[in-house]
Amino acid sequence: MTATDVRPSSDAEATSAAVAAAIRTVDANIVTFGDRYPADTTDANRYPLRPPSAGQPEGANVGWTTSFWPGMLWLAHDLTGDDRHLRAALSHVDSFADRVHRGIDLDTHDLGFLYTLSCVTAARRTDDPQARGAALAAADHLMTRVLEPAGIIQAWGDLNDPRQRGRTIIDSLMNTPLLFWASHTTGDDRYAAAARRHTAQLRQHILRPDGTTFHTFYWDTDSGVPLRGETEQGHADHSCWARGQAWGIYGFSLNHRHIGDPALLTAAKTCADRFLAHLPDDHVAYWDLEFGDGSGQERDSSAAAIAVCGLLELADSLTDPASASRYRTAATAILRSLIDHYSTGGHPASNALILHGVYDKPKDVGVDEGTLWGDYFYLEALTRATIPGWTSPW
Repeated sequence: MTATDVRPSSDAEATSAAVAAAIRTVDANIVTFGDRYPADTTDANRYPLRPPSAGQPEGANVGWTTSFWPGMLWLAHDLTGDDRHLRAALSHVDSFADRVHRGIDLDTHDLGFLYTLSCVTAARRTDDPQARGAALAAADHLMTRVLEPAGIIQAWGDLNDPRQRGRTIIDSLMNTPLLFWASHTTGDDRYAAAARRHTAQLRQHILRPDGTTFHTFYWDTDSGVPLRGETEQGHADHSCWARGQAWGIYGFSLNHRHIGDPALLTAAKTCADRFLAHLPDDHVAYWDLEFGDGSGQERDSSAAAIAVCGLLELADSLTDPASASRYRTAATAILRSLIDHYSTGGHPASNALILHGVYDKPKDVGVDEGTLWGDYFYLEALTRATIPGWTSPW
């Protein structure tokens, strides 16, 4: 890891410089990618165009991560107020509307990620009817993945695939805001009711008694009986995948904001305390919390960026000033480490915002690279640190 060349003396100065560096990279990527989409991760620290997939050409809107690119453009607009960022963000609405209406690569719960950042944000900020319609269509499609009687949202794949049937994953906590928005927009509680039940199931079963989380969990789809937890991208079924634990901090906090159930706030605090207890000296987690300094394993900067956002969201929900201050202080330390040691301010050849992320170590995919979601949540963390009272898209 190489620190940025110049380390400003205060957190405020460091954040300001990091925002400026990030905006320069976003601006360059507008020229490079326009309304096309970067790959999930960098290759040798640079994003190529997204490879052809699902019968679509290079750079097309497929996969679960494409919305993080327009998501970054909306954040850039928040930070600068520049209309070019607004225009660039809105240029993606057509693609996401086309994707949902043509049924391109929709067999995933990540419709929440995809349409919250790309279309819900556009509908909220500009009252764009096409964006609103696309987001509602995505919410309707997400509802088809609710499996009764377990009441969970299936994560991946065809609903009849026996390997995927009855499986949900901790990332799903970030997909429920689309359903809460749909209920708020239409007045139909079906969407929010499905999100509430799904979140309750995860709180009860994906969060383990020791405060760690399973990556994935299965339910029997006929009886609704909870079956077992596994991992897909963590080190082992018994270990704790760092990014999943970060999703737990942020996801339970977000769902508490929408639902108001204090048990969800307790779950978020539990995830946060366990995550923070396993951080190495530089405050950026290894890709699985099983590992620490001296292990020779890779960090996951994306888990750190997600955790910063989750810790700040959690702190905002707490009424106890001492607890809130503790989580904000931890978030600040993690963010400062990302700025100083993981950002690309000193890496002009890279078109990512932060490096040293891990997508899927067991499958050797995107190991020690930039990640599109890591960049988004890093920029969201900078935005939260820069704009008091910032309005979350979630």
